[in-house]
Amino acid sequence: MNIAMLSVHTCPLAALGGKETGGMNVYVRELARELSARGHRVDIFTRSQDPAVPHEVPGLEIGARVFHVPAGPEAPYNKHRLFDYLPEFAQGVCAIACHERVQYDVYHAHYWLSGWVARELQRQHPAPIAQMFHTLGALKNRVAIGQHDRETARRIAVEREMMRRADRVVAATPRDRQQMLDLYDAPHAQITIIPPGVDLQHFQPLAIPDRKQYFKEDHNVLFVGRIDPIKGIDTWFRAMKLVVEAEPSLRGRLCVCLIGGDVDEEEPDEELARLHALKDELGIADVVTFLGKRSQESLPYYYASADVVVMPSRYESFGMVALEAMACGTPVVASDVGGLSFVVRDGETGYLVPEGNARAMADCLNRILHDPDLRARLGKRGVEVAREYAWTRIADQIEALYCEVMSARATRRVEISAEPPDL
Repeated sequence: MNIAMLSVHTCPLAALGGKETGGMNVYVRELARELSARGHRVDIFTRSQDPAVPHEVPGLEIGARVFHVPAGPEAPYNKHRLFDYLPEFAQGVCAIACHERVQYDVYHAHYWLSGWVARELQRQHPAPIAQMFHTLGALKNRVAIGQHDRETARRIAVEREMMRRADRVVAATPRDRQQMLDLYDAPHAQITIIPPGVDLQHFQPLAIPDRKQYFKEDHNVLFVGRIDPIKGIDTWFRAMKLVVEAEPSLRGRLCVCLIGGDVDEEEPDEELARLHALKDELGIADVVTFLGKRSQESLPYYYASADVVVMPSRYESFGMVALEAMACGTPVVASDVGGLSFVVRDGETGYLVPEGNARAMADCLNRILHDPDLRARLGKRGVEVAREYAWTRIADQIEALYCEVMSARATRRVEISAEPPDL
């Protein structure tokens, strides 16, 4: 089948850890890779953010071609302001499809901006829409720290419309689906639960002869992700203050390590600046290290070299970092929110703690840091659980969903054409 994968605001080929690059990038890239390997034509459409990057990238890396569609400034741009350029983006996709002489069988839209584009494409070239939001604006507003962190009313309105307009909405977990039902009054029958997957060939237990290739200290507590208020890094910093206070000898032997963020910028963004100030205020500046972006290829080595991975998020629709860490045999301590409540199995693959509770997080981290047998047991179980999320299994479900919505739309066309004319 011919699949148009829409990822307007972020390119799946971009380095992870930037302001708008994270789990969704991984999802789009790995699903496209798996579907392409099965013989499907997958074209990924994303907004051009750099005129030096070719507008068409052949499928040498992931099997799927990536089209960088000019729409608005060819530069990084605030995603909240991209809405005005969506018609231009949709026209660009249509022009490419016309040039390539391809009729797409399904539009798979990622994030609400892509959903709006899919709706416009469907009007011109009918095909079913599979919609994934990855995060929900209404949920983000519930945990926003300040007004500047709040999502727009326009976003929530488009999400609400697409929950009714899309042929199928994909939720990552039962909780994700329930939130759509409760906050958006979404039609229950429109939502299918299919979790993201993990590349088990890439993320797997590794023998690291010398962990100090990646971390200089004896003990390492690792965070991987965007530097964003919703990630709850401040709670983790407060927990690490308690860990160090409980055992001062950890200073000089412990690294509180963060992968993600543009740490080399001359003027760090507001959240990065806030976290730098917080580590100084808490007296843990000597143990905190901002590592910046790291390639996807190197991540398994960092996971495998860490004692524990933390996900202190205020909201997380799924939590792919937790799954990657588990696949590498590293225990996870995470907030008991969203998808993390399903991915991390409390007491089996790590620990779930109440969101925002630094004391509970510190207690769990202390337990893991001081008990190598516990670390090994949690890590081994994590590897077993991660196998349930192999991309081959997830792609089977997505493929079946495509076939289902294509069949349903074809049936509706036949029924409509068979209706007697009005007399």
